[in-house]
Amino acid sequence: MKQLFSALDSYYSEMVEIRRYLHQYPELSFQEVNTPHYIANYHEKLGLDVKRNVGGRGVTARLTGAHPGPVVALRADFDALPIQDAKDVPYKSTVPGVMHACGHDGHTATLLVLAKALTEQKDSLHGSIVFIHQHAEEQAPGGAIAMIEDGCLDGVDAVFGTHLWAITPTGRIQYNEGPLMAAADRFELEVQGKGGHGAEPHDTKDAIIIGSQLVQSLQQIVSRRTAPIDSAVVSIGSFEAVNAFNVIADKAKLTGTVRTFDPGVQKRVQDEIQRIADGTALSTDSSIKLTYEKGYPAVVNHTDEARLVASTLSEVEGVDEVEHRTPIMGGEDFSYYLQHRKGAFFFTGAQHPDVEEPYPHHHPNFDFDERAMVIAAKSLAAVALHYVGADAKVSV
Repeated sequence: MKQLFSALDSYYSEMVEIRRYLHQYPELSFQEVNTPHYIANYHEKLGLDVKRNVGGRGVTARLTGAHPGPVVALRADFDALPIQDAKDVPYKSTVPGVMHACGHDGHTATLLVLAKALTEQKDSLHGSIVFIHQHAEEQAPGGAIAMIEDGCLDGVDAVFGTHLWAITPTGRIQYNEGPLMAAADRFELEVQGKGGHGAEPHDTKDAIIIGSQLVQSLQQIVSRRTAPIDSAVVSIGSFEAVNAFNVIADKAKLTGTVRTFDPGVQKRVQDEIQRIADGTALSTDSSIKLTYEKGYPAVVNHTDEARLVASTLSEVEGVDEVEHRTPIMGGEDFSYYLQHRKGAFFFTGAQHPDVEEPYPHHHPNFDFDERAMVIAAKSLAAVALHYVGADAKVSV
């Protein structure tokens, strides 16, 4: 695999060029037009079998080796976020209010250049590699489920993916057998009370007071209604009730998120939110409407494939440590791929070398160590080639 790794090292500057171009011209979820066109053109120039508009705006490219063997899919996402880029860098986003604040530009550059390096060695390649470039990871229902329904996993034996993780040191790989990332749901509570003059509260049903009761009661779902050995998060992210200073609100809207791993816990939390809403409405003589939207299911790695990641990546150039980590409460629609095929998802450390405290994902100053893209490419290549068998390694 040394020859492949050397090729990836030599293509580092191209990887950076691609990533920075995509960073300057980001596109939001379900609005991607130029990005998938750019991706498809790149693969077509390599001579791969390319399909456009997969599941809407996705792209797939298939590299068929000269020798028979399993089919492995590698996935990267390419959508951006509605965030203003605050970095002072030459590759700063040129689109107002839109930026790559989660590393998807790096994921795309990684997979494109990996496809180039593997294509150069297809005569010694066993099996096939399917490169899945997914749109709309950042916004439910996401692009994964639509791409799967459109056949992106047809004939695929296993699927792998990685996320550049800017809060973890470069050179560190993190994985888990079983759950890695949580199911991510969204809910909204609309309170209808009775407004009035601030000097006459006795004639009102204060929506702000009612909403505040909801916030307090909802916190008891995790602390008092969920078993300590189960994992769950209930967070209110927005509380809206805009009025003049001397007006008691008649309406309030609360929005929040629920994060769980177990479907039974997920249902219990949803039922408890409804119970609290109904009880609070009864006790305050108000009306409270709950809207609950299930997001992506939990990312649950398959045991054998996760162990393959751990054993394989410990020998990859640039990897200093392969770390078994506890699950995190963030969500990812890679979960859908793992519901349909065996596989695993892992994190590739990419902490920016110029900051002591790295900015988190989805932050206006988000950035990552671009050297991590080469590590990610080598890691995905190693896992894919080991999956198809020891006799299927490309030339050394």
